Amino acid sequence: MALIVQKYGGTSVGTPERIQAVADRVKRWHGEGHDIVVVVSAMSGETNRLIALAKAIMPDPDPRELDVMVSTGEQVTIALLAMALKKIGVDARSFTGAQVAIRTDSAFTKARIEAIDDARMRADLGKRRVVIVAGFQGVDPEGNITTLGRGGSDTTGVALAAALKADECQIYTDVDGVYTTDPRVVPQARRLDRITFEEMLEMASLGSKVLQIRSVEFAGKYNVPLRVLSSFADEGEGTLITVDEETMEQPVISGIAFNRDEAKITVRGVPDTPGIAYRILGPVGDANIEVDMIVQNVAADNTTDFTFTVARGEQKKALAVLEAVAKEIGARQVVSDDKICKVSLVGVGMRSHAGVASQMFGTLAKENINIQMISTSEIKISVVVEEKYLELAVRALHTAFGLDQPKA
Repeated sequence: MALIVQKYGGTSVGTPERIQAVADRVKRWHGEGHDIVVVVSAMSGETNRLIALAKAIMPDPDPRELDVMVSTGEQVTIALLAMALKKIGVDARSFTGAQVAIRTDSAFTKARIEAIDDARMRADLGKRRVVIVAGFQGVDPEGNITTLGRGGSDTTGVALAAALKADECQIYTDVDGVYTTDPRVVPQARRLDRITFEEMLEMASLGSKVLQIRSVEFAGKYNVPLRVLSSFADEGEGTLITVDEETMEQPVISGIAFNRDEAKITVRGVPDTPGIAYRILGPVGDANIEVDMIVQNVAADNTTDFTFTVARGEQKKALAVLEAVAKEIGARQVVSDDKICKVSLVGVGMRSHAGVASQMFGTLAKENINIQMISTSEIKISVVVEEKYLELAVRALHTAFGLDQPKA
């Protein structure tokens, strides 16, 4: 029999009835003799409700106190699921992140896991108990409650699977697997039977909401077999995320990711001198703002325009930092644009196929979509375009690269 970690998202535990349905599913797996560890998110909408409460008191909530507050959402869910299992005759015990303990650094609201003590979980598993752990949270060296950032329950699930050397980590969500793109944008999108860790890592980092990027990093680093399944369907194999096998027949493009949560910032008239990129991005990094795509254009007057993208929610914070930087380095102007989006092609098949970029650019040109920025790696090509063209761009590229479902 196997040791399996199952993670259930907010929609999967959104009501008492759905929590009972999760308990019934866990009972079936447990009844087959498997050891089961369950990681749960807060009930759908609960984290947003708690954040809104915090902002009603303090528009920019203190990060430590915000973590104390939002971590309560998962605490409710673990207790309810333990009760639901006990009600149907399955011995279960719930644990907060601190009780496990999931040890993190002290970066409140976006902490990173540093170590996991698996002793208490193994002790309960040895007694044939189902272990239920609160996702999204941990404890820092000073004993403070920390959270891992939005979607962090996926990371908790995979990290526990790695620590316990589980046979499989199953991510239950409201979709039945990983699709070639979001079916809400492209109804012809297809479910993938399998995808490599490398491709899934790119998809997650580029805007795919199925899995959080750090969960895929953990899975790839520790080679944890990861499967995405639906909480609302009893049948189906979902999508298996695994290592790249040379025997696998790889398509050129596996999927198309997109992200609306982007803002573009340009520092104009920057002196073209050595070290100037660091003088701009150093303070941005010091403010804990993540930078994505970067483009630098050299002008005839020995100045450059330095452009990069950040998450839309960090746009104002970045602008505040850069206004001071611009004065210090003698830049002419700082401007921003939050009406943009990023569209990306992902596929390990790109390594052995030429012409992917030209086909992408040609497809967008036919739709009269202007490309503002370009970024590439071995297995992905990303472009920034106006947000109003997002759905048109994704649909056109999905068809152009043969990803649409065959017509019945």
